[in-house]
Amino acid sequence: MEVYERLARRLDQFPQGFPATPNGVELRILKKIFSPEDAQLALKLKMVPETASAIARRLRRPREEIQAALARMAARGQIYSFRMRGVQRYMLAPFVVGIWEFQLPHMDAELASLFEEYAPTLLATLASTSPALARVVPVNKTLPVRAEVLPWENVAQLISRARSFRVMKCICRTEQGALGKPCSHPRETCLAFSPEENAYAEFPTWGRTITREEALAILSQVEHEGLVHCTYNLQRQNMFVCNCCSCCCGFLRSLREFSAPHLLVRSNYVASVDGDRCAVCGYCIHSRCPMQAMVERDGVVHVLPQRCIGCGVCTVDCPADAVSLVPRPPTEASLPPRNLVSWSFSRAVHRFGPLRAAVQFGGLALDALRSRHDGDDDGSTPR
Repeated sequence: MEVYERLARRLDQFPQGFPATPNGVELRILKKIFSPEDAQLALKLKMVPETASAIARRLRRPREEIQAALARMAARGQIYSFRMRGVQRYMLAPFVVGIWEFQLPHMDAELASLFEEYAPTLLATLASTSPALARVVPVNKTLPVRAEVLPWENVAQLISRARSFRVMKCICRTEQGALGKPCSHPRETCLAFSPEENAYAEFPTWGRTITREEALAILSQVEHEGLVHCTYNLQRQNMFVCNCCSCCCGFLRSLREFSAPHLLVRSNYVASVDGDRCAVCGYCIHSRCPMQAMVERDGVVHVLPQRCIGCGVCTVDCPADAVSLVPRPPTEASLPPRNLVSWSFSRAVHRFGPLRAAVQFGGLALDALRSRHDGDDDGSTPR
């Protein structure tokens, strides 16, 4: 188990964390996902993207051998593989969001049970540090025109700026299904998008590439399904939108079951009920709100602002068209980190302290700058 212990410690160096447990369930998860040989290679990958040629040179191994190994590991969902500036690159992935979500084709009852055993410890670590991993993005139809709608508060704008799109099944509903707890909502709802053309040409086989129009149609469908849009807690560089249900999905379950406030941050909007229009039919209370943030008192529907996550699910299909989203007071609004580097550094400071964060991410920043020159690599045998 020694190689898995080293890999677990390495994954725990990510700002997201991969905490140890007394019974070692996290090691059993890694053993289920990685062969010892793949775990050894994963340990040698960096937390910044590199080309196969750069990795081969650094490890002093033949490029063809490394390329084949990286392709196999990417297909197995063990590492990140993506196109950047037209060149395929590889890097070590965090456990979430990353390795766990990539286990979609390999999900079985054993892996699902291991994750459920690990979830309270993992989510406690994810929830203990700010900034939050993800944030709620409100539905599109109800954002007030008078309010400034920033791109990171509008999922349609996130999609409109991308050039490549992919849809995959929800890992959370797949996991719960493997445990014999099937969900009534559609599974094929998780969207990935990229500013790169043909970004998913060499992507692993799960999921399918779609058009922008298909992506927008899926967003419309899931809004009517009552699912909540969640994405990275960033202003820029968002690359996915999960469409979450409260019964299965980790982001919402973390709030309802595990008291994990720093895993998912609410949007800057809150639901509002027009009492003159509301028929008090109970549709928003019993069929729409995923957070039990709407209650009936004395024949009037009230919103509990402290529980409302500003998703806007309650506004869709309201029979009386009585529910809308309004901006939260400025004192309650949150501004996400600018990009993934800013998020990672801020979270590392909160997890590890400023000195360790500066040492770790200062080196990663230099590596990232060096990796920009790898796209012109001629693929020759490593030196």
